[in-house]
Amino acid sequence: MTDSEAALPLLSRYAIMVDVGYIYASAGELLFSASSRREYRVDADKLISALIKQADDQVRGQLLRVYWYDAARDRVPTFDQRVIAQMPLVKLRLGNLNARGQQKGVDAQIRADMEALARHRAITDAILVAGDEDMVPAVEAAQAFGVRVHLWGVEPPYGTNQAERLVWESDTVEVLERHFMEPYFAPQPTAEAAHGATHGTLPPRPDQAATVPGITVGQITAPSPAQLFGDKNPFRSHAKQNSVHLNSAHLTAARLGPSRERVEEAGEHVAQKWILTRGEDNIRDLLPGPILPPVIDKELLVDAEKELGLSLRSYQEAREWLRDAFWSRVHRQFGVGVGKSRN
Repeated sequence: MTDSEAALPLLSRYAIMVDVGYIYASAGELLFSASSRREYRVDADKLISALIKQADDQVRGQLLRVYWYDAARDRVPTFDQRVIAQMPLVKLRLGNLNARGQQKGVDAQIRADMEALARHRAITDAILVAGDEDMVPAVEAAQAFGVRVHLWGVEPPYGTNQAERLVWESDTVEVLERHFMEPYFAPQPTAEAAHGATHGTLPPRPDQAATVPGITVGQITAPSPAQLFGDKNPFRSHAKQNSVHLNSAHLTAARLGPSRERVEEAGEHVAQKWILTRGEDNIRDLLPGPILPPVIDKELLVDAEKELGLSLRSYQEAREWLRDAFWSRVHRQFGVGVGKSRN
């Protein structure tokens, strides 16, 4: 071996292992606040291609294959799953979908594949897109054989959607943000829109004669009085204006974020809960403040977002309110003067 050959870094060989139930549910919640896969459509083949490209940009090496873990009734693949199964370098793995829509057997398949690939030295790295704590034994087994495990998760709308211990055990952690997921997910059309498209109730073309009652002069059909004055109904106009004002108010509130009072209540509540569950000795170790270790600061943010039911990631001022309220409660507990946070 020459000196130049010896200087070349060893390339990785990696597999991408996707818990489809996790990635679909997390993206549906993030993009549409949807709780069911029936509420949105997925361009799965394009999503897989995007994941492969993302992995190629981050893990220097060769892709072994993508493992796509999904579920189906009696393990009979759907049309979309059959399309995925035919993609190059993609292995479809199916668990069973029970009558309640819950997938069974998927976690076990992921664990078995990851451990087998690691044991036989088929890969040096595994990209795991999952969130369940049941994946921890698979991660630990793969690492015992020298495999690096890179955990990918979907950006949560608030809080977290991955088990804390799974995050801890993984070698690296990556977040697939909203802008990455959006191109591959679309809401299902509403029943009204589907009915209209099926029954041809689309707006008529300008060159088509009107079919509503009216006065016909030559080839031109004049609008009826109801048509002419219908949009000038003062009650309808008033309702429309109210709707516009309500929507504007809603959007303005969304931009402004949560109220200070709500955020401070959440901060105090998290502090009280931590004092009770983690013990005064552990909380006392954070004193005198007001700086929190980054890991603890993230835990405070996640717990507060769960309390509020919304994300504070885009509202720096709200995060400062949260920290100040947290410290206010802790300082009262231990009789320390209140200080301002500087995280």
